[in-house]
Amino acid sequence: MAGVNKQQVAATLLMFMVVATVVKVSEAVMEPGPQYKPCYEHCVEQCKGDGNGDTFCEMKCDSDCMAKDAATKLNITLNN
Repeated sequence: MAGVNKQQVAATLLMFMVVATVVKVSEAVMEPGPQYKPCYEHCVEQCKGDGNGDTFCEMKCDSDCMAKDAATKLNITLNN
C-alpha cells in the first residue's frame, strides 16, 4: 500500500460505514408498517368524497401515509 496512509484508509472505511447505515435506515423507513393500509384506505375514501380524482387521491394519500408511517418509526412528530 505504497502512497496510501492510515488517514486515507480510515476515511474510506468511515464513508463506507455512513453509506451502509443510510441505506439500511432508508430501507427500514420505506417498508410500510401495519398502520399504513388503514391510513391509506381512510384517506382515499375521504379524498374521493371531497370530489377529487383517483390519481390525485392515490398520490396524496400514499405520500401522507408514508410520511406518517416513517415519523412513527423514527419517533418524530409531524406538523400538520
